[in-house]
Amino acid sequence: MIPVIKEAKKLGYYTITCDYLPENIAHKYSDEYHNVSITDHEAVLALARKLQINGIMSFAVDPGVVSAAYVAEKMGLPGCPLKSVEILQNKGLFRTFLEKHNFTVPKAKTFNTFDEAIKEFNTFNLPVIVKPVDAAGSKGVSKVEELEDLKYAIENALTHSISDTFIIEEFIEAKGSPSDSDCFSINGDLHIVTFSNQYFNSNSNNPFTPSAYSWPSNISRTNKIELKKELQRLVTLLNLQTSIFNIEVREGKDGKAYIMEMAPRGGGNRLSEMVRYATGLNLIEFAVKGAMGEKITVPEEKLYNGNWTELILFSRKEGKFHGLEIDASIEAFLIEKDIWINSRDKVYPFSSANYAIGTLVFNFKESEQVENLIQNRDNLVRVVVS
Repeated sequence: MIPVIKEAKKLGYYTITCDYLPENIAHKYSDEYHNVSITDHEAVLALARKLQINGIMSFAVDPGVVSAAYVAEKMGLPGCPLKSVEILQNKGLFRTFLEKHNFTVPKAKTFNTFDEAIKEFNTFNLPVIVKPVDAAGSKGVSKVEELEDLKYAIENALTHSISDTFIIEEFIEAKGSPSDSDCFSINGDLHIVTFSNQYFNSNSNNPFTPSAYSWPSNISRTNKIELKKELQRLVTLLNLQTSIFNIEVREGKDGKAYIMEMAPRGGGNRLSEMVRYATGLNLIEFAVKGAMGEKITVPEEKLYNGNWTELILFSRKEGKFHGLEIDASIEAFLIEKDIWINSRDKVYPFSSANYAIGTLVFNFKESEQVENLIQNRDNLVRVVVS
């Protein structure tokens, strides 16, 4: 939230933050803080009416997205339709919507219990992904390759589901790397579409938690064109107007292009900041202006200047953090180092995105340098923990 608050202030806005944790660092940057849970729609609405706000947004934070849409609709503020936001924020509703409107989708179905799921499990082609319909940050996600793994996967998903609902969907193996990046629409037209390479680390505690990103994407030109067309169709069908979106897509080994997720918010892991590095387009500025109903002028999209790479820093074990060691062979390409903890702070294994401890941003000349970093990260970047 800090880059968003800073951008809002730069634009001259008075900023107000709320959640149920007064010690959260972003509140030190806002002009005003209120102890109200962002999942309590009515409490947030009451606060918004009392403060007579002019705009509302939940950036990179899934639990607040529906509340923000609810308040915007009740108060007539800029925002996406509440019904559409509810579809986008629920993995089960989203898959059903995509299927109904003939998008390319994997077979998927939602369940509430193991007994319900086991009755239909043999209709799925293995492997499958099991995940909560209403969680983010890769929490509760498991890949199931054998029947005996299903019970644990469902228990794991339900632990992280607010509504006690999980989804089973056939796993679409990506050709190359999947993409997770931020996009932007103005008055229903998708003006900015960006694609990334999203990387995972099979040796981390959760192999489904993203561990790095790079731009530009290696998705084929044909499927980039197809995805842009289908994403615009989705924006139109849901009557989404002016908004930033975090969009996950992939090119399957079957050659098809899949829209995996589309959230009406900025992405976590500083994705909008990375898009600005790579293209010069300030999506955070556009998002703040959009939430306030301001006119937005988007400059022509710039070509990617080099190979921009973001490494998500994490520990493989529990312990105390003592520092970071970066190999001299890549240090010359380091643009930014952002460490979120202090020396001797407690760290935990990387089981979900909230256990990240910082980021490194590189600008390499060649894509081979990106691959070298991804393949050899433990030798090139060492997180010292004891």
